[in-house]
Amino acid sequence: QVQLVESGGGLVQPGGSLRLSCAASGSIASVALMGWYRQAPGKQRELVATSTDRNNTNYADSVKGRFTISRDNVKATVTLQMNSLKPEDTAVYYCKAIVQPTYSDPLRNYWGQGTQVTVSS
Repeated sequence: QVQLVESGGGLVQPGGSLRLSCAASGSIASVALMGWYRQAPGKQRELVATSTDRNNTNYADSVKGRFTISRDNVKATVTLQMNSLKPEDTAVYYCKAIVQPTYSDPLRNYWGQGTQVTVSS
């Protein structure tokens, strides 16, 4: 079993910064991708940023230039540095990992429990 534990959400004023962290633990042979998604009230979950095991990154257009994803492949952690936050960034942020639990398993999707980010004055 693989667990993802997130931390770092909270309330911040517009223009402020927050840093989200996610750590994967459990039975992990390899991690193909780690990243962040978000879901605002009444909206579908959407991609924010992802990083592959070859450090290829992908960002939503709405966060390019403001958010930075970084990953530690050895520790199986991923962080999201969020700068210049806007009210429209308010959402529950979910960590996602695509993991091969053992070398005989296929890749599987895992999700964290989510952390609330609120951008408001």
